[in-house]
Amino acid sequence: MDVRYWTYILVGLTFALYIGIAIWSRAGSTKEFYVAGGGVPSIANGMATAADWMSAASFISMAGIISFAGRDGSVYLMGWTGGYVLLALLLAPYLRRFGKFTVPDFIGDRYYSRLARFVAVICAIFVSFTYVAGQMRGVGVVFSRFLEVDVNTGVIIGMVIVLFYAVLGGMKGITYTQVAQYCVLIFAFMVPAIFLSFQMTGNPVPQIGMGGEYLDTGMPLLEKLDGLSEELGFNTYTEGQKSTFDVFCITAALMCGTAGLPHVIVRFYTVKKASAARTSALWALLFIAILYTTAPAIAVFARVNLLKTVSETSYTEVPEWFKNWEDSELIAWVDKNGDGKIQYNGDGAAFAALEGDPKFIPRFKGKRDDAERGEFGERLLENPPTDGTNELYIDRDIIVLANPEIGQLPNWVIALVAAGGLAAALSTAAGLLLVISTSVAHDLVKKTFVPGLSEKSELILARCAAAAAVIVAGYFGINPPGFVAEVVAFAFGLAASSFFPAIILGIFSKRTTMQGVIAGMISGLTFTASYIIYFKFINAGGTLWWGISPEGIGTVGMLVNFVVTILVSLATPHPPQEIRDLVDRVRLPRAAFGEEDAGPVDH
Repeated sequence: MDVRYWTYILVGLTFALYIGIAIWSRAGSTKEFYVAGGGVPSIANGMATAADWMSAASFISMAGIISFAGRDGSVYLMGWTGGYVLLALLLAPYLRRFGKFTVPDFIGDRYYSRLARFVAVICAIFVSFTYVAGQMRGVGVVFSRFLEVDVNTGVIIGMVIVLFYAVLGGMKGITYTQVAQYCVLIFAFMVPAIFLSFQMTGNPVPQIGMGGEYLDTGMPLLEKLDGLSEELGFNTYTEGQKSTFDVFCITAALMCGTAGLPHVIVRFYTVKKASAARTSALWALLFIAILYTTAPAIAVFARVNLLKTVSETSYTEVPEWFKNWEDSELIAWVDKNGDGKIQYNGDGAAFAALEGDPKFIPRFKGKRDDAERGEFGERLLENPPTDGTNELYIDRDIIVLANPEIGQLPNWVIALVAAGGLAAALSTAAGLLLVISTSVAHDLVKKTFVPGLSEKSELILARCAAAAAVIVAGYFGINPPGFVAEVVAFAFGLAASSFFPAIILGIFSKRTTMQGVIAGMISGLTFTASYIIYFKFINAGGTLWWGISPEGIGTVGMLVNFVVTILVSLATPHPPQEIRDLVDRVRLPRAAFGEEDAGPVDH
């Protein structure tokens, strides 16, 4: 049976499972819609958190960027893993004990201000839309190849699926759907990794196989990859181009952005008590580690197979997978020297004329089925660049999805990876859309403008907001500002520069005032967003400040936020006594107050 039919079967079965769970667990109250009723078991919440956390960026794009960037790509691995540890140990139990549904709820009550809540809502929506754009883009990439539709159509299909179970089930439906999605995505990620590790090194454990000997030559696999890279003109894979300072800034932005991501934080409100929040965080870390320790191995396996397969190969002899992805418009070849062979090296980009435009996807002449072809049968680009000697464009988001095909694995494995990629993208997209709908219905309307809104009206409003958010997210998925991991990195930088200081100071500092946190969030978010917009869209390729890339500027924005918040807080009156008492009650053990660890504090 060919890949298409296997894909229809596996994707159809998993979608039916998700929709069935959404119908079974549909929300009947705002508490079920926002926090799944607050009674999810720790291990189930750990799985759901892992699925929420391991988005399309983790499943599809992280191994891809490590595969292309080598050491430089490890910032995503270090930042996201370290960030989750930071969140689990430093923030999750305290936020759970506070007992509110959302981050804007925490900020609004902790800083005794509707304006602070409003600023937090704007930050949450801004961060969530940036993040969800990457997820919808990932959905489009998967569908474009395996269901043989274009990327835009794939995004629209994903919108319909997410809309159904996010709007119907709310957090309750999403939580139990994400448990199923975790099982699908981790199985889909590990099966090809084990196949390829055994195929290339004789060791079925990918984490060990990556450092083992390559069976074809008997030399260490990483040494073989370094040699292939240097022969073709690339930088050595195990060395990087980014400065140590830039690597530090990106890693710090990803770590602190993790601790400020609204859709991850809200997961800790779905368990019964603070101790369960800590336990579910540890379960989630275990489940996340399985994928995160495997991603570098997949990156190495894919890179070796890719370089061996396409470099100096005649176009007429390329494997079927190459032309399949070419038809999806995510691979393109420009025969600059007319020899009919693929030159893939580090001498400039094949699409140097479009460098700096990360939205670029090669659009071929004619329709998909009757595109104009050249002398060697290649798909022709409308305006192919002529500078440089590199002739091959590869969208880095396809590496994990194409890996089983490149390694010539069975068709059912290829289809399984497609189902896993969709599970990863849809699980996170659903969580983000819920954050957006909650921010609009609960924090913006009910808590700020219409305090007397009934629960029924609030639930209807939340579902309408989720539907509107899906449409906006779909637009950004069709017109993304970068590849999946890059778009997500921007979201983490924005979260680090806006929420992280407000949450940390809100928990650990009784002196922080509403004036300080409002000024800090606005300053940090404005600085970070302005830098990203300027150097990605206005002056792409310009000289960066202090050599910090847009993905890492959130670290500086976070420091701006901290400094502004502290200075303004010191210049304004102390918070009211009841707020200072609230900070003590959230931070100190319940035993100090003679209370059980059973639920949120009273405030």
